[in-house]
Amino acid sequence: MTATTAEHANNPHPDGPAPAGGHPQRWLILGVICLAQLTVLLDNTVLNVAIPSLTTELHASTSDIQWVISAYSLVQSGLLLTAGSTADRYGRKKMLAAGLVLFGVGSLVAGLADSTGQLIAARAGMGVGGALLMTTTLAVVVQIFDDAERVKAIGLWATVNSLGFAVGPLLGGVMLDHFWWGAIFLINIPVAVIGLVAVLALVPESKNPRGDRPDLLGALLSTVGMTGVVYAIITGPGDGWTAGSTLAPAAIGAVFLAAFVAWELRIPYPMLDMHFFRDQKFTGAVAGAILVAFGMGGSLFLLTQHLQFVLGYGPLEAGLRTAPLALTVVALNLTGVGARLLPRLGTPLTIAAGMTCLAAGLAAIALLGGDSYGGMLAGLIVMGAGIALAMPAMANAIMSAIPPEKAGVGAGVNGTLAEFGNGLGVAVLGAVLNARFAALVSVSAASLPAALAAADSGAEKARIADAFSSGLETSQLVGAVAVLVGGLLAAALLRRAERADSAVVASA
Repeated sequence: MTATTAEHANNPHPDGPAPAGGHPQRWLILGVICLAQLTVLLDNTVLNVAIPSLTTELHASTSDIQWVISAYSLVQSGLLLTAGSTADRYGRKKMLAAGLVLFGVGSLVAGLADSTGQLIAARAGMGVGGALLMTTTLAVVVQIFDDAERVKAIGLWATVNSLGFAVGPLLGGVMLDHFWWGAIFLINIPVAVIGLVAVLALVPESKNPRGDRPDLLGALLSTVGMTGVVYAIITGPGDGWTAGSTLAPAAIGAVFLAAFVAWELRIPYPMLDMHFFRDQKFTGAVAGAILVAFGMGGSLFLLTQHLQFVLGYGPLEAGLRTAPLALTVVALNLTGVGARLLPRLGTPLTIAAGMTCLAAGLAAIALLGGDSYGGMLAGLIVMGAGIALAMPAMANAIMSAIPPEKAGVGAGVNGTLAEFGNGLGVAVLGAVLNARFAALVSVSAASLPAALAAADSGAEKARIADAFSSGLETSQLVGAVAVLVGGLLAAALLRRAERADSAVVASA
């Protein structure tokens, strides 16, 4: 066998589609990939039901909890684009294996952490592994399936994304019912080991040595910029919006994000081509993608606290009661409702309808779910229907607005925005909750349990619980308004772009 033939056997189609029929073990490999993907996605939501346990056992404040959750999303979002280009250049199988190792080691450190500082650092390390996994799993799917089966395969891969939101709180609840909070991280280790062995044995290597150089400075600038801005949002309610501890990180974040934009505009191999934002279709879809993630991430962060602190459910019960949101998304995705409606309604109307449902669900939870689960359940189902409508339409809009040769960049942009939107949702809606709670309760406590512990009468405890419930309601309504306005804006931009394209075609 010649060197050229050997290279082709190891890397049968580095730059193009899979051959007819695809890889002979493609469905088994897809199962392995989905397992790895599910592990990463579970970690986005499994921690939510552990918030009361962390608050009690690690003496974590609300800001500490927000950082434990946001550190993972922010690091992951900052590195997704670079991870994708690195995998393209140096080998997707290698980066997939490296991601599993980093994720497993980070999970071990997180499970054994005995302070919030250690846990935040471990979560950031897990975010690095998660970035490698999120980008390489989809790249491998595209690599091993031919045109005839790729749509079905990507559909199953996407369904796993939604399933992660359903299983995360449920798995977290089961683990916390039988073990201590660290077990929710240690459960990742056997999955990572199984995934690593399967990847090394089954997944074919593929890479594009002629790919763009990794934009390491761009990754650094974007990660520091995002972290600075979100840090300011988290600390603002407690320290004051004009305090130096708030303004300094906000200014640093703004400067680094501005430097990121300037750097991306001048280099020949940008991590994110800023010229994409001149396309109104791309800009509209980007706005919608951020706000869907904003609504989902922020609402799940608030819902688990509402169910446990206000309605008095245990971790497992809380996990079960958040599941209808993601199960609705999974059911509608598997039946292809969104895919069938998209060509009939068009992209702008589909996105507007989906985002309106998402906003209506958030508002229903705020207004009807304060004292009972019934109103919350209705809101969760409506939210799930909205997400199932909007997400496929937005992903399609992003990918169609980018040249085919930049499809990998489009997927990276979509993943980056989703992760950043999730972290931003936790930060912003959590900040609204903190501000409202602090305004209603005149006690110096960092969290609801601490405020309740400081209360000296039953009437005072009831007043504190009511204040927390009011803060939750306010933050959910703020999220609903943001999602609705953003969704309508995204739809308007997409409609305007379609009209402009039609005018160009008509004049040609």
